[in-house]
Formats: sequence, C-alpha cells, structure tokens
Amino acid sequence: MKVVHVSQPVTAGVAAVVRQLAVAQRDRGWSVSVVCPPGWLPDRLREDGVDVRDWPALRSPGPRTAGEAVRLRRILDEVDPDAVHLHSSKAGLAGRLALRGRRPTVFQPHLWSFQTARGPLRLATALWERLAARWAHQLVCVSDDELAVGRANGIGTPAEVVCNGVDTTALRPRSRVAARRRLGLPDVPTAVCVGRLAHLKGQDQLLAAWPSVLAAVPDARLVLVGDGPLRDRWRASADHGSVCWWGHDAAVADFYTAADVVVVPSRAEGMALVPLEAMASGRAVVAFDVGGVRQSVGDAGAVVPAGDVPALAEAIAARLADPLLAADEGLTGRRRAEVLFDVGRVADQVATLVDKLVGGNR
Repeated sequence: MKVVHVSQPVTAGVAAVVRQLAVAQRDRGWSVSVVCPPGWLPDRLREDGVDVRDWPALRSPGPRTAGEAVRLRRILDEVDPDAVHLHSSKAGLAGRLALRGRRPTVFQPHLWSFQTARGPLRLATALWERLAARWAHQLVCVSDDELAVGRANGIGTPAEVVCNGVDTTALRPRSRVAARRRLGLPDVPTAVCVGRLAHLKGQDQLLAAWPSVLAAVPDARLVLVGDGPLRDRWRASADHGSVCWWGHDAAVADFYTAADVVVVPSRAEGMALVPLEAMASGRAVVAFDVGGVRQSVGDAGAVVPAGDVPALAEAIAARLADPLLAADEGLTGRRRAEVLFDVGRVADQVATLVDKLVGGNR
C-alpha cells in the first residue's frame, strides 16, 4: 500500500494526528509520504524516518491557491500513491482541486472550514464543501458532532467517525508535585490551558472567568501554555500575578501532570486533542460544549454551555476547591482514554478504511 498524507497546517493538533497516522502506517509496512510546508511536522517526521515532500502552501486560501494545487498535483503524480489522505480545509481545497476524484481520496476536515468563517464567506465555504464532496471517496470525521454538521450542510460523501487518539503509554498519571517542581510552579491549586492563543481557542473567555475562580479559591493559579497572535493583547488586559503566561512548549506532558484541572475554553472544535491528553494523564477536564467535547469528556469532568463564562468559572473553582472530585474524574478520564481513545485503535480504524477504499477502486 502506498499512501500520501497532505497537510496544512504543520503545527498543533492536526499535525499531531498526521504524524500519528503516518508513523503507524509506516510501521504496518506501508509506503507512506507526507506532503506539507516546512515546520514542526516535517521536522518530526524526518526524525521518525518518514518520507516528506515539500509543499510551500499558505494556511489560508487566496490568489496562490491555484498554483499550490498545480504543484500538489505534480508531487502526487510523481509519488503515484494508491490513496491520498487530505487533512484540514486548505489541503482539502488544494487536494480536491488537484485530484478531482482521479485517485482514491480521503478527506478529514478536522473542523469544517465554514464553522470558522463569518458572513458571506461562511456561505461560500459551505457551498464549496458541498460541491467538492464529489471529489472525495471517503470522509473521516473526528466526532459525531462534526459528521452531523457536515450532513446538515448537505455534504453527502460516504463517512465514518474515527475519533482522535492519544498515546496512553507516553501520557499517563504521574506525580503532580514532582511535575510542579520540574516546571518551577508553586504547589497550589492549578488550572492549565494548552493551546494557541487565538480567537478560536477562546482563552479570553477563560481569562474573563478567572476573577470569579480567584474569588472562590484565592490561592489558585492559571498556567497558559501556548503562543499566538492575541497573546500581547490578552496579556495587557488580564495580566496579574495568578496567571502564568508560559508561552509555547512542545513538551506538554508535565503541564497536564502539574494540573488539578485542564480547561478547554474553545469556541469551536472537531475533536480537540487537549481533553484526550488530559484524560490520558489522569486529570479532570472543564470545557465548553463545542464539537466533540461531550463525546470525548463524558464523566471525566464538566462540560458547560458554550460561551457561558460564569458556568466555566464555577466548574473550575469546584475542582480546584475539591481535590477528591478532581482526582475521581481524573481516574474516570484515564479509563476512557485507554478504552476509547488510544492511538493504536484510531490508526487501525483509519487503516481499515483505506484498505477498503483502495480495494474497492482496483
């Protein structure tokens, strides 16, 4: 089996999923290539011994998209794969324009493009997804919510839900005190939020909730792990001693371990990796009820109505004030991660879909 994964972006959750799948398929004996721009993803894949083809595509569509699609088609013609797996909206756009159904094509949106667009652009992107559905043979959605949104917008591609997965061997419960010591964090009730500091990830909503958390738990501390375009603006408006602006850090395991609760304040998701990573680490999760969150978290924390800042604050404070509650939810999360979201199970599901797709097109 010869498979090509095409990805833009090359950082954060989508890149982590692409890497997981590429390495797992390589380990199955498949010939695997990943086509993507420079960045974290190709650097890690080369370390893993996976073939990488450079595709200098921008994150957003624009005047260069047509040229990017032409270059992508040339790369795919050169590699000549049995199947192409397109990840996220930009690769989905350029890849489907380049292929137009001429090769077995899997599209995995990782959050529909129209869910983050506004005004006329939202209508245009939804129309594109309906039209481009004919150029994908298999749709992979990371949550039931994502599939339901696609169907509600007229996308009829044959589809399967394959939830995201995490390495439950690498991420597992460890000593909270030891992790805080390694990171230089005080041993106080601690909430951790991991993610890019951008509007979609919603850390401004968490910062709005934080004064209410402090009113209930005065010695609480919030650690924001990540960087992004809104860091300076948010820090200027909400910087005080109880908030640690850690910045980007690729080694996130210690931050999950150091937490009493992990907070996911996103405005939209397909199925976020952060709750799964937190659960694998045995930590309680508090999150807004956006795509895939309720399906992933279950009873391993609190899922509150999207955008309800007072409810978010109350749920965080309850777990920081009651370590036994947080610990019990952390144990529940660990069991859920092992049974439902282990990366090996996810890789097997995707491999089975690709096998069937290629077999049906031979």
